[in-house]
Amino acid sequence: MSNTRMPVGIVGFGVRALLIDDLLARDDIEVRAICDPSDSARARASDQVPSALVTAQLAEMLESGVEAVFVLSPDDTHAAVAKACLSAGVAVFCEKPIAISIEDADEMLVLAKQTGARLYLGHNMRHMPVVTLMREIIQSGRIGTVKAVWARHFVGHGGDYYFKDWHAEQKHVNSLLLQKGAHDIDVIHWLAGGYSQRVSGMGGLTVYGDVEHGKPAGDMMTDWISTDNWPPTEQTGVNPNVDVEDISMVTMQLDNGVFATYEQCHYTPDYWRNYTVIGTKGRLENVGDGPGDAVHVWMSRKAGFGAPDEVIEIPEASGSHGGADPLLLDEFIRFVRDGGTTETSPIAARQAVAVGVLGAESIRTDQGARDVPALDPELIRYFDEGQPGSRSGVAAQSAR
Repeated sequence: MSNTRMPVGIVGFGVRALLIDDLLARDDIEVRAICDPSDSARARASDQVPSALVTAQLAEMLESGVEAVFVLSPDDTHAAVAKACLSAGVAVFCEKPIAISIEDADEMLVLAKQTGARLYLGHNMRHMPVVTLMREIIQSGRIGTVKAVWARHFVGHGGDYYFKDWHAEQKHVNSLLLQKGAHDIDVIHWLAGGYSQRVSGMGGLTVYGDVEHGKPAGDMMTDWISTDNWPPTEQTGVNPNVDVEDISMVTMQLDNGVFATYEQCHYTPDYWRNYTVIGTKGRLENVGDGPGDAVHVWMSRKAGFGAPDEVIEIPEASGSHGGADPLLLDEFIRFVRDGGTTETSPIAARQAVAVGVLGAESIRTDQGARDVPALDPELIRYFDEGQPGSRSGVAAQSAR
């Protein structure tokens, strides 16, 4: 790796820019420019990173010599911002979801291939210890060939995190099956070893449509989050324009024969993810999803409920999101400088969005099944091979 610090830009200095702490702690990154249309966000950026160019204009950021851009803005802006960066030959780290429509996601993939600018997706859960442990158990063959994956997400902070600001509006997120569920759907696909080809869903706005609406105290979720906000029916300051579901259930049929379900509820008392993976020789299930919790593995028959044959503790890891974020940044920086394959995948990100989009469409109409549109095999090959024709931002800019 080069000894020079990589000059990067950040688009969006809201709650997702908490990743800035990890960026500023690195000696191989220079945060050169920050772009946000909000006056208050630019003021925070100037205070936190006084050495950076702070601007409301994306073009000004792209002219500052950044080698890569972190797209951390609201979901509905991801496609436009990323496409502008890719067109300028700048490498892109795009926060999930890749986009809020299948069409925009596909256009991003095509543009990345056409320009040769490197595209990376921030699906940090592929680096979370609980997920990597489950994947290692599956790959060891202990539970046989995967046939089913069931995932439940208990979003205990949902009322504070997703129903008081732009996250609560379809025009900004389409559905929380994308904003929140893209992580889990991607994990389902990764653990199952395939992608969904048919999707159906049910769900609704069952609690937060009936609570007190108004303006929350503060500018973003970190200002108003409180575990004292309980029960969910007593939440205040909910977005008056809330039109996303607070409970969603999706079924998926994968291209390798695996069947899967994903369930998401935003008003549970607890906040964690539970995955059950069933194979031809056994099953696994995580009990808790953080360090010190465990993955249970059953590989022998039981009469009724029986103790697992193995209990494997989820390892400790340093850094945010269970240690995933530093590993994610390590991988992205290496990818921008050297290329090569990565654990995260733009193709997988598109496929997760496709499930979210079609699942939401099913929920809001007839609850019937939808087929996932196929991608060009050449496009899949390009990304699966690590974007072999891609260039780093500096190389792409010098080639123009």
